Amino acid sequence: MLFGSLAALLSLTSTVLGKIIYAGINESGGEFGVFAPGQKGFGLPGRFGVDFAFINKSTIDIFVDQEKINFFRVTFLMERMVPVQFGLGSRFNETYFNEYADAINYITRTKGAYALIDPHNYMRFNDPSQQPFSGSVIGNTSDPTAATTAQFGQFWHELARRFATNPKVVFGINNEPHDMPTELILQNNQAAINGIRQAGAPQLILAPGNGFTGGHSWNQTTGAGDAPSSDFINKFVDPLHNTAIDVHEKLMTRNNADIDFSGSHDECTQPGPSNLAGLTTWLQQNKLKAVVSEFGGGNNQNCFQFIDDMLSYLSANDVYIGWSIWAAGPIWGDNSPCCGPDTGSLEPGNVNDMGQPNAFQTVWKQAIRPNIPKNLKRNGVSSLN
Repeated sequence: MLFGSLAALLSLTSTVLGKIIYAGINESGGEFGVFAPGQKGFGLPGRFGVDFAFINKSTIDIFVDQEKINFFRVTFLMERMVPVQFGLGSRFNETYFNEYADAINYITRTKGAYALIDPHNYMRFNDPSQQPFSGSVIGNTSDPTAATTAQFGQFWHELARRFATNPKVVFGINNEPHDMPTELILQNNQAAINGIRQAGAPQLILAPGNGFTGGHSWNQTTGAGDAPSSDFINKFVDPLHNTAIDVHEKLMTRNNADIDFSGSHDECTQPGPSNLAGLTTWLQQNKLKAVVSEFGGGNNQNCFQFIDDMLSYLSANDVYIGWSIWAAGPIWGDNSPCCGPDTGSLEPGNVNDMGQPNAFQTVWKQAIRPNIPKNLKRNGVSSLN
């Protein structure tokens, strides 16, 4: 009954809105406190509010009430949600889940915005101590310690079941898969879609590709010869036709000879419009939509222009329905989550490492605020329109 009523509401929300209907920010912090090379299990499960945290509610207030955004991508760590000793599946750490659910419910039920649920795991599970490279690839049948694709589906069934009554949730299958067979990403994506729909949850799903789900490399081989995302990621089946592609697009490289798209450098040298052109054509050919759920730029006029160019490009191409910049979060302090060490985070009230204005006061003000659409989606089940 619940599935039917929400699905009916989903069909009623297919009104004409702007091309970009979700605009917002990443809230990073739920994955913190585990990076410790050579110390598998370090920081697990961790201490809420000390080692990790999800949001500052006052920050959500600022972004919703003053900045008028409607979309928050909220990270969590799968090894905390489902302790390794349990094995990936439906047995959760209820304390961690409740802490996460409190953040999601504040965003969605209290503030009326949409929340993208983000397992920040690179499609790996069991050892986050050196993310993004540690942990067993989910579904790797040659690794006896790896969680299976079926277990991944069970995990998503349980997580979706718990949020099935919340129309403003969006399900992000996994953060930035990489260096694994693209066919396996498709299989894992399909297992997640099946689990979500079988749980009675009709909300929007975002499916990632390979190569850290980079838009610039969508049509290219990545890793050690892994097939392009374009070869497989369009082959998923969603009975509700409410799945979009999850894309990340960093604009920075260290220099022209070191094109790593890591987002760790302060100068922007990678133009979004030309780098996304191949993906855009692929989306059009396959009648698919996409959300650029992670991008960033440093505190300089060069990056301000690159961000403006990319967001203008997304708005001009109706295959793109949303974006969220990286990143705010309650534990960043004066550190910088991207775009050079002196940029700082997007957390209001913080400063950068030099005690000067952080990215909320610079990057957000100069490049993001002018690009926030006025007609964002405010009501109804999360959907493609």
